[in-house]
Amino acid sequence: MANVSVAAEWQLLYDRYYRKPEIYQMRWKHVDLSRNKVACASFGGPIAVIRDDSKIVQLYAESALRKLRIFNSAGILLSETIWKHPGGRLIGMSWSDDQTLICIVQDGTIYRYNIHAELIEPNMSMGKECFEQNVVECVFWGNGVVCLTEGGQLFCISDFEMMKPFKLPDVPGLTEDDMLQPTCLAVREPEYTMSGTVEVLVAVGDEIFGVEEDSVQTFRVDEPSFKDSETQNDDYGNLIGPVQKMIVSPNGKFLTLFTHDGRIVVVEMETKQIAIDYSCESALPPKQMAWCGMDTVLLYWDEDLTMVGPLGDPVHYFYDEPVILIPECDGVRILTNTSLEFLQRVPDSTESIFKIGSTSPAALLYDALDHFDRRSAKADENLRLIRSSLSEAVESCIDAAGHEFDVTRQRALLRAASYGQAFCSNFQRERVQETCRTLRVLNAVRDPDIGIPLSIQQYKLLTPVVLISRLINAHHHLLALRISEYLDMNKEVVIMHWASAKITASPSTPDTHLLEILLDKLQLCRGISYAAVATHADNCGRRKLAAMLVEHEPRSTKQVPLLLSIGEEDTALVKATESGDTDLVYLVIFHIWQKRPPLEFFAMIQGRVLARDLFVAYSRCYKHEFLKDFFLSTGQIHEVAFLLWKESWDMGKNPMASKGSPLYGPRIKLIEKARNLFSQAKEHTFESKAAEEHAKLLKIQHELEASTKQAIFVDSSINDTIRTCIVLGNNRAAIKVKTEFKVSDKRWYWLKAFALATIKDWAALEKFSKEKRPPMGFRPFVEACIDADEKAEALKYIPKLSDLVERGEAYARIGMAKEAADAAAQANDGGELLERFRKTFSQNAIFDTLKMPFQGAS
Repeated sequence: MANVSVAAEWQLLYDRYYRKPEIYQMRWKHVDLSRNKVACASFGGPIAVIRDDSKIVQLYAESALRKLRIFNSAGILLSETIWKHPGGRLIGMSWSDDQTLICIVQDGTIYRYNIHAELIEPNMSMGKECFEQNVVECVFWGNGVVCLTEGGQLFCISDFEMMKPFKLPDVPGLTEDDMLQPTCLAVREPEYTMSGTVEVLVAVGDEIFGVEEDSVQTFRVDEPSFKDSETQNDDYGNLIGPVQKMIVSPNGKFLTLFTHDGRIVVVEMETKQIAIDYSCESALPPKQMAWCGMDTVLLYWDEDLTMVGPLGDPVHYFYDEPVILIPECDGVRILTNTSLEFLQRVPDSTESIFKIGSTSPAALLYDALDHFDRRSAKADENLRLIRSSLSEAVESCIDAAGHEFDVTRQRALLRAASYGQAFCSNFQRERVQETCRTLRVLNAVRDPDIGIPLSIQQYKLLTPVVLISRLINAHHHLLALRISEYLDMNKEVVIMHWASAKITASPSTPDTHLLEILLDKLQLCRGISYAAVATHADNCGRRKLAAMLVEHEPRSTKQVPLLLSIGEEDTALVKATESGDTDLVYLVIFHIWQKRPPLEFFAMIQGRVLARDLFVAYSRCYKHEFLKDFFLSTGQIHEVAFLLWKESWDMGKNPMASKGSPLYGPRIKLIEKARNLFSQAKEHTFESKAAEEHAKLLKIQHELEASTKQAIFVDSSINDTIRTCIVLGNNRAAIKVKTEFKVSDKRWYWLKAFALATIKDWAALEKFSKEKRPPMGFRPFVEACIDADEKAEALKYIPKLSDLVERGEAYARIGMAKEAADAAAQANDGGELLERFRKTFSQNAIFDTLKMPFQGAS
């Protein structure tokens, strides 16, 4: 009997059953759909209602001001606001994919509202031409809209997120003839077109044009695909005549036309073949047309809702109140003043179980459970009959349960599946559990207080993530949290949205009390971003609350930037230095540098070692003057001196800093300033003296360059300066440098000997060696000659070497083995030098004849 009562509610269209269960009794009051413009979101979304200003309606106990009201699908008011926008009449409104209400008025202005009836700024426009010509019709699809103006021009927004309107090509003849107007429009969504752009179908006169971004084509209909058509003709497309209404199927493959003579024609978009051609009882165009899934087409006239399929007689439903058709992926929701129904094709699994007289395995399994509950042996008999098809029967019961809206019937079908599963060893047992989880979620959101009547197919297409997003946008945070926990999904999004909404809704709650409330929930989710919540608190003007919240943020990379944005520079500097992240420290330093006076900035970083060192390292490269101010403010005068000295060296790298250029004077002055600063600290006496001598040397070098007109002295050492003077023959200048810098005689002899050898002035070198006895002997002269590869000159000085070891080594270096051996033999070094020479000159027989000095006879 239960099967009979279930199937009795179905309607048969040819060989397919359809059902129309009531989902909700509408909770709203005094809402007449015929007096209002209505926009219903897909996937069980909200319903927007506003009084239709294009109709003359009687006002009852209501304000003359128009209100935009938003209800859930059960008719429970979610929000409302007064409509007081300029721009003319409201032409069309629809919900976008992200549940933003798009409203377009006559002048092309677009107003956007969220689900809480809050206006989203800024308002947009369809463009100047729309403003001048006025919009007369709008056709929406998921995330876009096409507008028709009084001048017959088409304008499109293909994505509401981008909001970039553009003009489509003109329809032939439409803009030239003011009397010719489109009778109807339809849109084929971009995902179903070959070009990937929106295609607008425009019915004008006897023709239909397909308009895309860069082309306009005539849409011609071919002959019917069935052989017995009475209207076969080579020019069948012209026999359709003017089209009064048309819609595109959800998958973009079919176009439904309502012609001037009252026929419904369904055309395949690609082949242009006619799939359905049915003559209706009325030639008046229906008020609404909609596809019911992909199977049938619904047409609504006053009090009559007709469903037409490819075969068989149509099905009629009669209503004594206005109806709004809301297409869904698997059916149509039917909204009236008092109820919400869902018309859909009966799923195959449900039909196999509840169809009158069904003997399918699933029907027998469902019947077996009934017998089992009544303790009848018939239950075992049914199971024996379907033993070979038991898995199929269990699967059908599970699938049928998923498609049911009635909780009692869901439970009965799942019990039948569990009963059959007990006798089926090879069935996946997780299947029942998965369906139970899904149904628990669906039943929770179908509750009238929530008002989202999703079918299981819609739920799978929408995905749980989007469902949770819609719940939190509607401020159903508790349910969203419980679903997230139940489905093992991330709770962070829910809790963060709740926290932000709580802050917004609690302007009068003290910060301390509100912090306790927030922390109690935020701590439920490990790793949640306290910084994001704190940012929202700051945006709401709750800076103290934001500072308290950000203290709980464990990630410095999120904590520090927010502290800076709310003016907590001191805390930000502490947190950045504690993290050890140099990038964060630099971020804080640069922020404070721009915001605070220099002395205050210096005081802040002085006590933070890492911050101070990073600031000094950066400023040494790029901000010398500012670094000087820092060192002066902290009493580090010697550091200022070092900076001045470094600046003088940097200035010397300039090619102009020579030959008495304008940079010569400032460079000397910088070094003298550095000397003065060094002299103020006893521990930097050496640096002071070095700076003084550097300045003195620089002056002499500049004078030398000026006199010689050769830029070869500046920034060379004292030794190089003396050597260069001697090489140039300027002995007087060399002696002056020697005297000024108290160069020792030993160094002087080395420098002059090598300088004379460099220019190969051997006569001058010999004369220099005879001036007086050299303080270091004749070794500098020997070394200079050998270095210049002049053996003959070296032999003048080698015999004068008093040290026999040095003499022997000198002879060895110029290849004179015998003389080297004689000197080594005379050296009192225990034969070490002689042995070394023996190894060096292993091919020379001279060393074989020599005995070690202390080698005795055997």
